[in-house]
Amino acid sequence: MVPPVSAQGRTLEADRPGASSRFDWWMTLFSGWLLIGLYLDGWAHRHLRDLDTFFTPWHGVLYSGFLAAAGFLALTLFRNRRPGDAWSRALPPGYGLSLVGVAIFIGGGVGDLIWHTVLGIEADLEALLSPTHLTLAVGGVLVGSGPFRAEWRRVRPTSTPSLVQLAPMLLSLTFFLSVLTFFTQFAHPFVHLWPAGAPPQGQFFPQALGLVGILLQTALLMGALLLAVSRWTLPFGSLLLVLTLNSALMSVLEAQYDLIAVGLLGGLAGDVLLKWLKPSVTRPARFRLFACAVPMVLYGLYFVVLAVTSGVWWSIPFWSGAIVLAGIVGWLLSVLMIPPRRPIEE
Repeated sequence: MVPPVSAQGRTLEADRPGASSRFDWWMTLFSGWLLIGLYLDGWAHRHLRDLDTFFTPWHGVLYSGFLAAAGFLALTLFRNRRPGDAWSRALPPGYGLSLVGVAIFIGGGVGDLIWHTVLGIEADLEALLSPTHLTLAVGGVLVGSGPFRAEWRRVRPTSTPSLVQLAPMLLSLTFFLSVLTFFTQFAHPFVHLWPAGAPPQGQFFPQALGLVGILLQTALLMGALLLAVSRWTLPFGSLLLVLTLNSALMSVLEAQYDLIAVGLLGGLAGDVLLKWLKPSVTRPARFRLFACAVPMVLYGLYFVVLAVTSGVWWSIPFWSGAIVLAGIVGWLLSVLMIPPRRPIEE
């Protein structure tokens, strides 16, 4: 495909300012700032029942992180724009949607202020399902996923970039995953330890909710990881970084700090599987095996840690079946991403 050419005969894609590593790192820093504010706000909603104002310290962290990212994008936009060029071309490739995210986030923030003023401060599930909060989540994801999109479009001279080179992308992927897990925390086994401790009087709903949580979080995690694996040859340490950071963030919500070890060991095991299997779109069998094995190992470690720290009341058939089902979910996602070849019609 021939790149588009401007009226002056310049190749537009070649003239467009690229996303430097420094630019990616700044956006990663500001996105992390915003993400920390989100989790602080989530902690406050879970533990402080007397919230009666929009103006809180955790909102301050959240919105100041957003303002830093938005200001950085706006400064870059005005500095790079050339007379006669479209505004969309002033940002590096991959960051146009981040600018759209800024507009969505601003709209959600104004709406959230009005919402809280009229209807008060939500608690529990209401805080997650509030339309203004979901709008903020969409805007924040578009802003924070800029480094991922930039790396997706970048052509590197080597097919195996280093961990340092891919770190902004991996942190951006962690940002995306962590926003998803935050807004589905009501069905997250790292927040609600349904299998742990002594068996409750009514066992059906704790078992059902626990199993649904494992399957949902497997789908979110493997969807994100398989997308990255399909695009890059990830260096050793990639999964360790993503899973450890995500599990650490989730542990803050209910002080389940023992489960950070699950993310750490699960990420390390995932890196070993990556190095051993070398999954890719050109090796669909290995890709599927990787997609199946990672969640099985992760939730196997989950039940081991629970057994050591608080005990597991789920029966062996139930918790072992949950591990197998997690693997099946990962496998199905790999089939969706790399469908089997269709027969050639004669």
